[in-house]
Amino acid sequence: MKILLAEDDAAVAKFVITGFEENGHSVDHVSDGRDALSYCMYNDCEVAVLDRMMPGMDGLSVLKALRAAGKNMPVLMLTALSDVDNRVEGLQAGADDYLAKPFHFSELLARVLALTRRRTDHVSQTELVVHDLTLDLLARTAQRQHQLIELQTKEFALLEILMRNAGRVVTRTMLLEKVWNFNFDPNTSVVETHISRLRSKVDKPFDVALIHTMRNTGYSMHGPR
Repeated sequence: MKILLAEDDAAVAKFVITGFEENGHSVDHVSDGRDALSYCMYNDCEVAVLDRMMPGMDGLSVLKALRAAGKNMPVLMLTALSDVDNRVEGLQAGADDYLAKPFHFSELLARVLALTRRRTDHVSQTELVVHDLTLDLLARTAQRQHQLIELQTKEFALLEILMRNAGRVVTRTMLLEKVWNFNFDPNTSVVETHISRLRSKVDKPFDVALIHTMRNTGYSMHGPR
């Protein structure tokens, strides 16, 4: 799952990022409200966790601007302002949930997962299918021809992006950004290495290859054409 964290307190941000990443999620972090708004306007994320009090633009204004622009990603407000009036104001502005500081990470994680479940139920998308390969997004399992495929966390994230974009080219840059959270080319072969491992599990035991290399461009996933 891709999460935006907008939090200007470095210690809190590190604590939250570490927790999400240890649970297999990818986190993009900004510490300024204007950067949070820009990120949400031009990038995809499954949940945004917004601190209410940030430099540049406060979280409530960011939230109002997002809703006014038609952005409907789930938003959890994270804040030290915890009285009833503040919670009501946040929810009325379009927040999906509201968590007061200090908090236990386990509660934050549970609330974020609940938000994504509601959204998944709403769009009725609990699995991705390409040819005879199925990826269960809730159980986080992959099956091909009814055979369970064991995947590591990064392999699952890689496969999910390829399947969500089935039939389209996914560039190496996109994979570095979405799976490894790199906004630059680290000049490593990490993508190629993981694609190779993924192919050995998803393609090689079967007759039909689903992951295709697009020379000098990236990768595409599709069944026989």
